[in-house]
Amino acid sequence: MKNIQFQRELSQELPVVIGNKDYTIFRSTLERMEEIIELARLDQVVCDHLVRITEKKRKKIARERGEDFSGLCQKTLSRIYQIGQQALRCTIIRHLTGEAFRPFSCRLADSPLLQHFCLIDRIDAVKVPSKSTLERYEKMLPENVVRKILDRLIGAASAKPGEEENQELQLENPICLDDYYLDTTCLKADIHHPVDWLLLQDIVRTLMKAVKLIRNEGLKNRMDDPQVFITAMNRLSIRITHTRRQKGGRKARKQVLRLMKKLLQKVSRHAEKHRDLLQEHWKETELSEKETQRILERIEVVLEQLPQAVKNAHDRIIGDRKVVNKDKILSLYDPDLHVIVRGKAGGESEFGNSLLLGEQEDGVILDWKLYQAQAPGDAKLLTESLERMEKDYSGYRPKSVTTDRGFPSKNNHDYLKAAEIIDYMCPRSVKELEERLKEEDFCEHQKRRSQTEGRIGILKNNFLGRPLRSKGFMHRELSVAWGVLAHNLWVLARLPKAAERCNEYLEAA
Repeated sequence: MKNIQFQRELSQELPVVIGNKDYTIFRSTLERMEEIIELARLDQVVCDHLVRITEKKRKKIARERGEDFSGLCQKTLSRIYQIGQQALRCTIIRHLTGEAFRPFSCRLADSPLLQHFCLIDRIDAVKVPSKSTLERYEKMLPENVVRKILDRLIGAASAKPGEEENQELQLENPICLDDYYLDTTCLKADIHHPVDWLLLQDIVRTLMKAVKLIRNEGLKNRMDDPQVFITAMNRLSIRITHTRRQKGGRKARKQVLRLMKKLLQKVSRHAEKHRDLLQEHWKETELSEKETQRILERIEVVLEQLPQAVKNAHDRIIGDRKVVNKDKILSLYDPDLHVIVRGKAGGESEFGNSLLLGEQEDGVILDWKLYQAQAPGDAKLLTESLERMEKDYSGYRPKSVTTDRGFPSKNNHDYLKAAEIIDYMCPRSVKELEERLKEEDFCEHQKRRSQTEGRIGILKNNFLGRPLRSKGFMHRELSVAWGVLAHNLWVLARLPKAAERCNEYLEAA
């Protein structure tokens, strides 16, 4: 698709701020990031996708009306381009600041610098996106489109084969993709610790809130106020928590759990009756069909998990039996979470999804994948990462691979040898490791690999949040892609520019 012409509206001049070094660095970083976005033409990827989606919708509407679709007018195309630019920049800068939607919207309204970066600094009035608009911006593009943006960015920052000086971003030294450093981590989910009685408490709260919505529409079955059941479960949760400090606490804990199970039976019966009432009489209420369906789904999802949650609590507290990981319920609202045994100092186990991350020597992330199912061992992730890189970067493969002790296997060693890739994976055998430590190149690459641990911490803590707030695997996967994009822009913006280009930029400023 050809480039769409869009003229930027008249904008306000940024104020001159002196005496704050951190602000000066932050401002220069944003200015360089904006320049990189324009040089790499990242806006065009967003624009092309939005235009295709809009054309598809307009064609469908025209076909249903029996009309001919002649294409989008210039005004519509300009509007799409404007929205695409704002969506790209707002999402990038939100991940860079690490703030949630609501506080970021407030900060955006108060910062001329962020307004300038996001292209909303009109000279007459500044229209700041609300928190809901910012969320729609982030979910406007699917994960595969964000990957295309990243592919274009890395392609623009790396030199073409045989043309070492010909790279679009005019860096002093193009980024090199020859050395590849790989590691895995756990991306923690935004859930409380899955304690048995807290899950039961979540069940009561979710069901009674749904029942309250139904009763507010005039559909009622004989029962106490829903808040009474929520309060009763909260009190039982406090009691069972304090039993560990009492004499005979094990027996007391069993007694409280039995009271919880009786309360859950009442709550589930009331929820089922109100669900049936809503299904039969929803047209008599002011609820739309989608709102009705959402309430019914909320009740059904919790009722389906209720027997297993009660069984798990019974087995652990009354039966004193362990529950295997595949039968554990970590969250009522997100089924794609897993128990990941990491053996780290901060905790033996973590709850979330496995994340594979690969970077090059400058810290630019080249490949990543968030696993929805329980991820296989690290040794099985190497080949698929290299094949994904070969597909994304037009058949290019790194010249060396460096990993920790989790990746080596006979298949991986044979694969790297057949692909003529230098193997710097850390051996599991102590004797073999002692032999390899005598190699100077191996030691240098393993020393550099330790920085990948820090790279993971930077991405997770500074660009994804602590913890990642997105709900549902699809949204978490998309947030990771946006976080990687913001991270790579930030890394590239801090790399030195070519001397001639840098002088021209300073003179123009």
